[in-house]
Amino acid sequence: MTMGKSDGKWRLRFRNGNIVDADLVIAADGANSKIRPLLCDIKPIYSGITIVEGNIYHAGKNAPILNEMVQGGKIFAMGGEKSIILSAKGEGSLSFYTGTKEAADWLTTCSINFNDKNSVLNWFRERFSDWPALWEELFASDEMYIIPRPMFHYPADQSWPAQPDLTMLGDAAHRMPPYAGEGVNMAMLDALELADSLGNPAMNTVHEAIAAYEVQMRQRAGEVTTFTLEQTEWIHASGAAQKMAAMFAEPGE
Repeated sequence: MTMGKSDGKWRLRFRNGNIVDADLVIAADGANSKIRPLLCDIKPIYSGITIVEGNIYHAGKNAPILNEMVQGGKIFAMGGEKSIILSAKGEGSLSFYTGTKEAADWLTTCSINFNDKNSVLNWFRERFSDWPALWEELFASDEMYIIPRPMFHYPADQSWPAQPDLTMLGDAAHRMPPYAGEGVNMAMLDALELADSLGNPAMNTVHEAIAAYEVQMRQRAGEVTTFTLEQTEWIHASGAAQKMAAMFAEPGE
């Protein structure tokens, strides 16, 4: 998709050939937003953590040990400054992502073929050699997909001038690692607050409504980004599992 101004409106040209003219465009096109650069040139920052994400289909058959461990829920496993998060899905698959500290250029220097699960398994066996072998079941089946994802975030204090007919929400506005579990929540709240601002009779123009929304959205996103980076750091720090166990063992207020 490409977009530009035409007769005072935004003209969007989609890959399928469709052309749409719009008075207002809201970028909700994710972490690699094509619209965000029209709003600002702030670049994402590498967090130091790279995820290898996977999904195991028919997990009861293809990963029976791990599937039994999850019991329809979620597992956070931490150790040796690494993590694995394993989640059950309603249709019977398991999704997972490893978290490891890697260099910013790791994907271009690691020599792993991420289209070959055995190549990824060889890396996993070496990188997670201090973990129990049962985790290798993540790569036991051909009924899966694997994709590497370096984790980026935007600065907590990012800012840009409001435009009268263009704004953004969700990961397009404030991408961050997943280790506080706030990404989807933030996007839904963005949409609610933007709708409230656009429908607020106290706002004299769409430009004013967008500006008001973006101020509060950036402040909220900055606070959550800071918290997320703190969570990312301690989950991948020495003794993380013990710290989490101690946190859950603390008596309630």
